[in-house]
Amino acid sequence: MRIWPGSASKLGAIWDGEGVNFALFSQNATGVDLCLYDSHDATRETHRIPLTERTNRVWHCYSPDIRPGQLYAYRVHGPYAPERGMRFNPHKVVVDPYARAIAGRVEWHDAVFAYQVGHSDGDLSFSETDSAAYVPKCVVVDEAFTWGDDRPPQIPWSDTLIYEAHVKGMTMKHPEVPANLRGTYLGLASDAILDHLKSLGVTAIELLPVHHLTVERRLRDLGLTNYWGYQSLGFFAPDPRYATGAMGQQVNEFKTMVKAFHREGIEVILDVVYNHTGEGNHMGPNICFRGIDNAAYYRLVPEDQRHYQDFTGCGNSWNVSHPRALQLILDSLRHWVVDMHVDGFRFDLAPTLARDPFEFDSFSRFFATVQQDPVLSQVKLIAEPWDVGPGGYRLGGFPPGWAEWNGRYRDSLRRFWKGDPGQVPELASRLSGSSDIFQSSDRGPYASVNFVTCHDGYTLHDLVSYEEKHNEANGEGNRDGHGDNLSRNWGHEGETRAAWVNRMRERMLKNFFATMAFSQGVPMISHGDEIGRSQKGNNNAYCQDSELTWVDWNLSDSQKELLEFVRRVFSIARKNSVFRRRNFFSSNPMGADEKKDISWMKPDGSEMSEADWKNDKNFVLGMLIDGNASDDMDERGRAIKGQTLLLYINGGNRAKPCNLPQLLERGYWHELVNTAQRTHRIPKGTTLNVAPHSLVLLCYEGTE
Repeated sequence: MRIWPGSASKLGAIWDGEGVNFALFSQNATGVDLCLYDSHDATRETHRIPLTERTNRVWHCYSPDIRPGQLYAYRVHGPYAPERGMRFNPHKVVVDPYARAIAGRVEWHDAVFAYQVGHSDGDLSFSETDSAAYVPKCVVVDEAFTWGDDRPPQIPWSDTLIYEAHVKGMTMKHPEVPANLRGTYLGLASDAILDHLKSLGVTAIELLPVHHLTVERRLRDLGLTNYWGYQSLGFFAPDPRYATGAMGQQVNEFKTMVKAFHREGIEVILDVVYNHTGEGNHMGPNICFRGIDNAAYYRLVPEDQRHYQDFTGCGNSWNVSHPRALQLILDSLRHWVVDMHVDGFRFDLAPTLARDPFEFDSFSRFFATVQQDPVLSQVKLIAEPWDVGPGGYRLGGFPPGWAEWNGRYRDSLRRFWKGDPGQVPELASRLSGSSDIFQSSDRGPYASVNFVTCHDGYTLHDLVSYEEKHNEANGEGNRDGHGDNLSRNWGHEGETRAAWVNRMRERMLKNFFATMAFSQGVPMISHGDEIGRSQKGNNNAYCQDSELTWVDWNLSDSQKELLEFVRRVFSIARKNSVFRRRNFFSSNPMGADEKKDISWMKPDGSEMSEADWKNDKNFVLGMLIDGNASDDMDERGRAIKGQTLLLYINGGNRAKPCNLPQLLERGYWHELVNTAQRTHRIPKGTTLNVAPHSLVLLCYEGTE
């Protein structure tokens, strides 16, 4: 086999049509071996090639005799001195951090650990057992793909509706998805799923992690798996568990999926986990970064470099302060945008990436490099604005260009609709776009990603059906998962045949969806909530890959009714530009008639006073939005007038008569939505009775 010097310019294994260039960064290694494996027997090493070229701390070579489909990995030489942060062990095969595809999984054998498992010295001992048979292998990939006329949809934030979904969970039980495609990228791009998303008005699908992952040994031993995927191993490699084809085919199948979504005008957003890796704490395995250059890739305790700083709760934290570790994140992001055509990212535990070096900094090098990057600055960037480190809750602290999961929105709606007192002022702030959180950072309502549920926690159905978590199946004695879910079961814990309980639960589901649809900001639906998906009270189903977590598409009449309701409310929001503002309301008089863009109403039809806002026993709020409050414009910059709308929300236990404002224009009010009844009224007179625990939206129709 011919081996030439090659280049350090691009990391990974790059096929150029004639041969493959291999390049691996390691600052502290003393030697690197490239290992090639038999494609029919990934445990059989066919060649071991010492890399003799090293440029700017990158070890590299080129071979004109290697082709796509070749399996490879590395062995990295250097000191094994955990107390100094060095954990090199050439007996351990390690995965290329820049691998475009990875075949196989970590097999949990004692050999994958750099130390002798069970030794009295723990991780300070040294293991000479070879790990090649138990570590996945990288795949050389030909990245050529016929994209044709594929273009990013580039949906404005103000028009965006996000649908958070799991690739497998969405398709495993769908009768209209071909059986051989269920649970796969191609299944997710099938007509049945695309038609469903389009019927909801979804403009972006946000996928739970699809990076190649490793499953924790504890879960494997329990017969469980990491279903959600938040234990990344390969930041460039689509996970093959969602592929139908042969080894390495997951890359093309992922691209095919993206192309199908784009054809229907739907963006693809990836949930990405750059804050930590699947290698765990100091007692974890050597399968990638730890064995390549532990001190460069991970944050180590300065006084004791044997141990890791853990801002994530997962045993380690990524070392964004190191230029090569930061480069890997940026290279990975650009790869997914440029080569895989994705449209944005949701960053798990995002504050960890902005700890520069230890405290969160909105001017950190991570933010600065993303902001000035000509590719990444143009895609959707969403932060989960908290981690478990000191000062880790940073909602509202991210810079312009970023949106954030609004946890205060979630909690406000949950508290209000479960009947907690004193929630009206907070609810008004969340309905109007959370300017109190985001305006100081010079952002608009788009910065608030509004959600009530997500993958983590109860489904929406379970939120109104359970007051206690039921996580026994997770193997942790029901100790895992949040204990305070701000949920209410409305009279019975879990499923029941009691008609009055089920009617109230159905109303509450509608209340949550309608409130979210009629709030300023970017709404996000968690998959299956629109059809009442349940996890039987499990609020931490990260390890459950079964019918417990898969969406059941066999719908009852009440589920079909809920689905039609969800379609309706988001259609109303989409058609009324006053719900899709790009800027916050001012609450100041507009124009010659001095009407306000938004007014907060009491049930008697007058505006809320300071005393009303402070009344903890008030459960009713009216929101009047003037049709001129729309800041939407056509392509020539001309204003698009909206409709004048009135929203009355009653979170109390009693019906409330609410007066309808008398407007200067001749016309009448009529109902668009009423969560307490299926038919819609044209109110007679000036008063409307709003049922307890319900929401009513009215539109003013002019007669001149």
